[in-house]
Amino acid sequence: MEQDPRVWISALRASHDRLASLAGPLTPEQLRGTSYCTDWSIAQVLSHLGSGAEIALTLMLPAALGQAEPADRDAFAPIWDAWNAKSPDAQVADGVSADEKYVEALEQLSDDDLAAISFPFFGMTLDAVGLVRLRLGEHVMHTWDVAVGGDPQARIAPGAVALLIDNVPGFLAPRLGRAPERAFRIHIRTTDPDRDYLLIAADPVSMPDWPGDGADAEVTMPAEALLRLAYGRLDPAHTPAAVEGDAADLDRLRRVFPGF
Repeated sequence: MEQDPRVWISALRASHDRLASLAGPLTPEQLRGTSYCTDWSIAQVLSHLGSGAEIALTLMLPAALGQAEPADRDAFAPIWDAWNAKSPDAQVADGVSADEKYVEALEQLSDDDLAAISFPFFGMTLDAVGLVRLRLGEHVMHTWDVAVGGDPQARIAPGAVALLIDNVPGFLAPRLGRAPERAFRIHIRTTDPDRDYLLIAADPVSMPDWPGDGADAEVTMPAEALLRLAYGRLDPAHTPAAVEGDAADLDRLRRVFPGF
C-alpha cells in the first residue's frame, strides 16, 4: 500500500475537484433529486460530506496532531444537526466549501505534521495515510453517487482505485461483508490493477490472497468494480461489461456486500 501521505492527499484533492465540477452545473431541482443513495438527495450527500469535513477539520485533525483531546461522538451531533437544518442549496454550497477547506488544511501540513499524526479509531491507531485513506474511500464513493445520476457509466477515478483497492481485503471485507446463511468461497481476480483473492463468505467474511485452490467459483472484474462491490454499489444496472462470472455468483457477492 502507498505510504506517502501526500499521494493520498493528492487523490483526495482530485476527488474534491470532481465533486465540485459535478455539483456546480446542477439545477435546484436536480440537487433535490435522489442520489444513488436512495435515502439521500444529492444535496444531502453534499451535506454529509460537508459535515464530515467540518468534523475532520475542527475535531479529528487537531486531535490527530496532538493539539486537542480526542472528541467523543457526542461532539459530532451539534454539527450534524446544523447541517441537517440547512436548505438544500446551502447544503451544496457549504458542502463544497467545507470540503475544500479540509483538503487545503491537509495540503498545508508540513512533513513533520504528517509524520506526527496519530489518531485512535475503532481499536486502531491511524497515521496520516490511514486518516486520509478513510476520507478518500468515503469521498470517492459519494462522489460516484452524484456522478452516476447523470452518467450511468460513471466510474471511480483510476488513481483513487489504485490506492484504495488494497483496502478491500483486510479492512472493508471483514467490516462491510455480511455472512450468508450458507458459506461459500469465490476466487476473485481483478484487473487495472491486477489482484488475486479468495473471498471466504462465512462468519466472519475474509478475503486472503488467492492460495491456488479451494474456490467454489471464479469471477474476474476491474478493480474499480470490486471497490464498488465492497461498498454495495455494483448492482446489475451498474456492473461493467468487463465483469466476468456467473450471474448467480455475482448475486451472491452482492448479498455479501449490501452497502450502506
